[in-house]
Amino acid sequence: MSSHKHLLRFAVLCVGLASFGVVSPAIAQNKPDHVVAKVNDTDITEADVIMALTDLGESIQQIPEAQRREYAISYITDIRLAAKAARDAKLTDDADFKRRLGYQTDRMLFEEFNAVEAKKAVTDTSMRALYADTVKSLKPETEVRASHILVETEDQAKDIVKRLKAGEDFAKLAAELSKDPGSGKQGGDLGFFTKERMVPEFSTAAFALAPGQISDPVKSQFGFHVIKMTEKREKPVPTYEEVKDQIEQFMFRRTQQETLKTLRSTAKIERIDPPAAPAAQ
Repeated sequence: MSSHKHLLRFAVLCVGLASFGVVSPAIAQNKPDHVVAKVNDTDITEADVIMALTDLGESIQQIPEAQRREYAISYITDIRLAAKAARDAKLTDDADFKRRLGYQTDRMLFEEFNAVEAKKAVTDTSMRALYADTVKSLKPETEVRASHILVETEDQAKDIVKRLKAGEDFAKLAAELSKDPGSGKQGGDLGFFTKERMVPEFSTAAFALAPGQISDPVKSQFGFHVIKMTEKREKPVPTYEEVKDQIEQFMFRRTQQETLKTLRSTAKIERIDPPAAPAAQ
């Protein structure tokens, strides 16, 4: 399956970009350079608060949202005070600190450069072009909508088939007897699914039915199923708006990979210390 098809069918491609924390409306309303506090005559701005919230990430999820802003300001205050004390103590002259600072600076520039280059290439026009090209290459895929009643024994399943043929309501029996708690509450309804989404025994039986038809007991690893197929259709192609976010992520990732490949191709890279031999299998 091509990467384009994978994109539209599963919509799960993601990029290794930093994810930003939720910013409260109070912060979002102010300009980034708006000063919220001062520490020894140095400003703490809204931009600093947003960066702190992003940095803190999940560590502040247990703090009520209304208090996170104050926590972030306090966090920045402590950083500023400790950083000044470190400079006064000449810790910035330490060789190990300089190495770590250089690495972190390069890493941040790496992320920033990749993001900037990707943003240039990922436009609404280019995303729509990828969508159109991908849709043309997709083959029609059949899906069915079916309901089932899952029980433990074949005799139980046979009894259910008899009761259904006698006119009892499928949804009512599913809610009463099915040991599948999810679909049972929905009258046995599983919604639409393609053949590969279910275990083979179930899919084979479901796709062999005509709309409205009920199966004989079908055995699977979960027990015995009585299946009712309600509808069959060609799986609709997702609209551009439905997959726009996934397309954007995919194109960001692809552009970043291509950018790094170009940089490597024009650089002189020499490995001094040979890589370790792969471990014996």
